[in-house]
Amino acid sequence: MSGHSSVAEPQLNATPLIDVMLVLLVILIITLPLGTHAVKLDLPRGIPGAPAARVQVDIAYGGDIYWNGELVASVDMLAPRLAALAAQATPPTLEVVPEKLAPYERVAQVLAAAQRAHVGRLSIRSVPDR
Repeated sequence: MSGHSSVAEPQLNATPLIDVMLVLLVILIITLPLGTHAVKLDLPRGIPGAPAARVQVDIAYGGDIYWNGELVASVDMLAPRLAALAAQATPPTLEVVPEKLAPYERVAQVLAAAQRAHVGRLSIRSVPDR
């Protein structure tokens, strides 16, 4: 028996593997600096001192409306208060706080009344679960 066999030995062609590794290295080099960039923002600073004034409108489960804890009979009775609020030189923020099960129709009526009165600063806050 001779030392030479007629069966060819398999060889690993490493060129495609090296090509893939080089492509991955180039992609890593290109994308790495993008992750380290910082975005500098000049955010507005609030006026030091007392926080801005707020008027809170609560909407209860039964549809009752409360203006800073005071019961308001209807949305029509709320409209003059909203108009007076919007007419102030530095109007406070109107904070609408509906209960979780408050009727959607009543919340929509209050928001529409605030829009008709041209209230400029409005926020809606949810009541946390108890």
